[in-house]
Amino acid sequence: QVQLVESGGGLVQAGGSLRLSCATSGRTLSSYVMGWFRQAPGKEREFVGAISRSGINTYYADSVKGRFIISRENAKDSVHLQMNSLKPEDTAVYFCAADSTYWSGGYVSRHEYEYNYWGQGTQVTVSS
Repeated sequence: QVQLVESGGGLVQAGGSLRLSCATSGRTLSSYVMGWFRQAPGKEREFVGAISRSGINTYYADSVKGRFIISRENAKDSVHLQMNSLKPEDTAVYFCAADSTYWSGGYVSRHEYEYNYWGQGTQVTVSS
């Protein structure tokens, strides 16, 4: 089992950057594919991006591709989401999540139901 705590959210102007972090504890981080999701007011939670156990493979939603970068530091039990060129539509609560499934072929989990563990979320607000 793993516990997840997000940090780094806040208020930023459009075009700015934020770096979210997800600190983990419990089972070793390298046991999990790690993902980021977000939920805007009145909307369903949506996939943002994910990174494989080794960090070699990543997968992003089209809406953030080229702007957001996921990285991980297994030795430090942390995962990061670097968000650049932020837009007002990026405003949401951001969640990190862990998937313990061992996928083959370089697949990186991208569906909410694939993730076993979730953090409480951190608010990101982008002003226009």
